Amino acid sequence: MLTSVSLDDFRGYVALAATFGPGAQLVWGPNAAGKTSLLEALVVCARGASHRTLADAELIRWDAPFARIEARREQPGMDPLELDVTLVREGPAGGRKRIRVNGVPRRVAALAGLLRVVVFAPEEMLLIVGSPALRRGMLDALAAQRSPAHPADLAAYARVLAQRNALLRAIREGGAGRNQLPPWDAKLIDAGVAVIVTRQRALHDLAGPLAAAHAEIADDEGRLTITYESNVVPAPGETPREALTRRLAETAEKEGWNGATLVGPHRDDLAFRLDDRDMATFASRGQQRTAILALKLAELDLLTSHDGRAPLLL
Repeated sequence: MLTSVSLDDFRGYVALAATFGPGAQLVWGPNAAGKTSLLEALVVCARGASHRTLADAELIRWDAPFARIEARREQPGMDPLELDVTLVREGPAGGRKRIRVNGVPRRVAALAGLLRVVVFAPEEMLLIVGSPALRRGMLDALAAQRSPAHPADLAAYARVLAQRNALLRAIREGGAGRNQLPPWDAKLIDAGVAVIVTRQRALHDLAGPLAAAHAEIADDEGRLTITYESNVVPAPGETPREALTRRLAETAEKEGWNGATLVGPHRDDLAFRLDDRDMATFASRGQQRTAILALKLAELDLLTSHDGRAPLLL
């Protein structure tokens, strides 16, 4: 149970200290009172990043040098958990992030699974018809709360991808040779396969709770499924590693023209389907909202079944 949260110079807050008792909590107030910012702060404590922006500097109150969030969780049979996230402004968009768990400095990846949250925000309404990045982010957030290694795998993949893309641009411009690619290919394959396998496992485990939740709230609309749409589809008998290796070879010439990596988990997507029909192209707004609500209920059930600890529903 979340028992307290305090904010300093976070978004529009100069300072806030709030305590919570057991059961559901209702935060009420007029527009621009800070309700969404309070929930966003809890997401930052849980994930080390906002679900609304990629720029940490946007989370710091205007003209303040830093923002700080502290949260305390108490769970029966477990030691109390104290989380402290400090965001330090550096430049118009960038900054440094300092994280402490029970007073001990830690990396962002160490937050995975400590304070589990399921977020139902206005932005979620774009999950079905919005950009693939939204859907990948949803799945990665879920996977990270079940597999603590996933954030580190994602970070490793992002680093290798950036370095490989820089090399591909240099090759295109004549500043490097293709004989320099194999070491980066190997690293991309290692990190990419880890990301793909964890994502697919999370989606597989979500299928049952998702179908049950949707049937409970909209049993007349058909069966809801989410499929993983990969650009690295294994051929019969192929492992994910073999498939990614093959696809990199198949796209090598086109990558040279584009100066960018064209296959891998950074290009994958998810498809919401009702009775095998793509909801992005045929479903009504009401059906889309129902599907997203079912997804959030399924996330709650899946994370609770992991170890019996129910996550926070924000």
